[in-house]
Amino acid sequence: MLLDLRTIYFIVAVSCFVLGILQLAAYATGRFERWPLWWGLSNLLVGLGSFLVALRNLVPYSVSVDGGNVVTIAGYMLMFFAVRVFAGRALSQRTFWFAIFLVSVPVVLIVSNPSAVSARLLNISVICCLCDLAVAREAIGIARREKLYSAALLVGLYLCTAMIFAVRSILAVTGEIGGPDPFGGSVVHSWIAVSAVAFIMLRSMAMVLMAAERSRNQLMELAHHDPLTGALNRGGLAQHVPALASQPVSLLIIDIDHFKQLNDRHGHAAGDDILRLFASVSRGIMRSGDLLARQGGDEFLAVLKNVSGEDAVAIAERIRLDFAPPSCITQI
Repeated sequence: MLLDLRTIYFIVAVSCFVLGILQLAAYATGRFERWPLWWGLSNLLVGLGSFLVALRNLVPYSVSVDGGNVVTIAGYMLMFFAVRVFAGRALSQRTFWFAIFLVSVPVVLIVSNPSAVSARLLNISVICCLCDLAVAREAIGIARREKLYSAALLVGLYLCTAMIFAVRSILAVTGEIGGPDPFGGSVVHSWIAVSAVAFIMLRSMAMVLMAAERSRNQLMELAHHDPLTGALNRGGLAQHVPALASQPVSLLIIDIDHFKQLNDRHGHAAGDDILRLFASVSRGIMRSGDLLARQGGDEFLAVLKNVSGEDAVAIAERIRLDFAPPSCITQI
């Protein structure tokens, strides 16, 4: 059955409008960072662009095609901006909008002939393919830095859409899609548009999953770590203990001499600085796989994996010497 391409564009527009409104509503709750704002605006622009393109031959060409394609490109590039914001690597807004302007100019001017549909489809497909690859690259970085499994899902989805746009580019070059009327009778073009609806929904769901997974990881981090020193708390140490059963460990039980007198004399702020400094000195000496936990007050536990008793004593002595009073006074 031949799918009506104009109808599909309207479906894409409605889907994007709904997603955009939901994401802006999520941002308005104040429970998220700024990425839902940009992602919501992205979907609204893509929806508006798709709606305008669907009005081809019904409204002036400059509005439906030129305007629709420029708005779609702006929305599509805004997806990349939203993922950058999510990753904490936001671009300058002025630079970003200038880039959108530069990319949109050729689409309007170079291929402004109404009969040059294939050339226009090629330009837009290449731009969207590159945007998808850029988003996939950002998602790979998020997955590596934050260990978000849902980021891998986002990578897969954007690689799939990048492949779809690459195929669309090839078909436009060969003349398989395009012609004077893109709504004419291309089954391939219709099915490519249908796939866009599914991937738009899935990509938005993947972003929500990433946000939920990040929130969970942050809550786990707060629940298992001492907020002052960053060392494990009792719950965090208990979480790691089962993994130590299969290997020899050495345990250092540490407290800071005369900490109460220092705290009383110089105030709690100075005491907090001392605790943070001790944790920093200890982590600088201990290996990456060792564990440092604060048991309360000035009491710490250091769990050293796969070290002999002599080596454990040597590490304890290094911590003591590096945290000697002259060093503490200098660094505070």
